[in-house]
Amino acid sequence: MKTLKDLKVSETAVVKRLHGEGPVKRRIMDMGLTKGVAVHLRKVAPLGDPMELTVRNYELSIRKADAEMVEVEE
Repeated sequence: MKTLKDLKVSETAVVKRLHGEGPVKRRIMDMGLTKGVAVHLRKVAPLGDPMELTVRNYELSIRKADAEMVEVEE
């Protein structure tokens, strides 16, 4: 299983499935990370957290803990 956390800078992937429960999953979906959406990893902070993504033509910063809950396929 590959997650957003496993992507390398400048890679693009498609969201396959969301893990998590209740409000956490809802928050991820509210950020635009839903099944079938293309996600491009723009850059990662020097210490690795947060990650900057391009989703639905906008920039999104997400923590690695949240990125682990988003399963992707290339």
